[in-house]
Amino acid sequence: MHTSTRNTVNPRVTIVIPVLNEARNLELVIPQLPPVHEIVVVDGRSSDDTVETARRLAPEATIITQSRRGKGNALCAGFEAATGDIVVMFDADCSADPAEIPAFVEALKAGADFAKGSRNAPGGGSEDITVIRGLGNKGLNLLSNVLIRSRYTDLCYGYNAFWTDILPALRLPEANAATDEPVWGDGFEIETLLTCRVAAADLAVTEVPSIERQRVHGVSNLNAVSDGLRVLRTILVEKAMEKRTQAEPLPAAPSQACVAERDQLDADRRAARDHRGRARRGDRRHASELEGTSTH
Repeated sequence: MHTSTRNTVNPRVTIVIPVLNEARNLELVIPQLPPVHEIVVVDGRSSDDTVETARRLAPEATIITQSRRGKGNALCAGFEAATGDIVVMFDADCSADPAEIPAFVEALKAGADFAKGSRNAPGGGSEDITVIRGLGNKGLNLLSNVLIRSRYTDLCYGYNAFWTDILPALRLPEANAATDEPVWGDGFEIETLLTCRVAAADLAVTEVPSIERQRVHGVSNLNAVSDGLRVLRTILVEKAMEKRTQAEPLPAAPSQACVAERDQLDADRRAARDHRGRARRGDRRHASELEGTSTH
């Protein structure tokens, strides 16, 4: 899929960061992020000062609270809030290297619909993967490539980027739909689900070599056995769904009027964010002045 409406010269990039009790890691991650059109932080109702830390370090960022539970729901909420042409999926635990973001963007500008990070591509690697996880990933890669007719070298890696205009083809769950029932795609299966649906939609994929770094603060929730079974289940479920459902045609490219309206909405949102940032900085200066007065 390639549309003539894409801005491949200077695309607006949105970095989506799902967070849950990642205040200490955000202190390290946010200052390293490259200048981009937008940062969207999606909080899973953290009990620490994650939100306050994000606001302090990136006052211009859009910060939202996810409506349900799970990494998948957080990512979908971020995708829906994004106003950029390109979305970069970025973990807050310091495992993703912000310096690699330009390489993902360049892959998309060069013609890819989806830029897939790979620890197994030449130039990639991992400082964190165990022997068991590595063997499991290789086995899942082989199985998934057979089942979904793909050539991925790293199925389970979640550092990815894509053009926002492919979202209709991915048919992700609505992020803010109220329900008490579990929603397929809300959990950690989201990364495998995305990979399967990108393949099913026959989108152009470019793998980007990436080096996975170790988490700095906190403890990882990864479990080689349970996570491997969940990935396998996701592949089988998605394959069954693909067989049952005929792909629907993608919506027509937006008209110039729609593009102009979208750009105006984006400008209004940026102006509102700038106003909030100035107001917060003014409040901090006022508080500082009051504190200085009280010491005399």
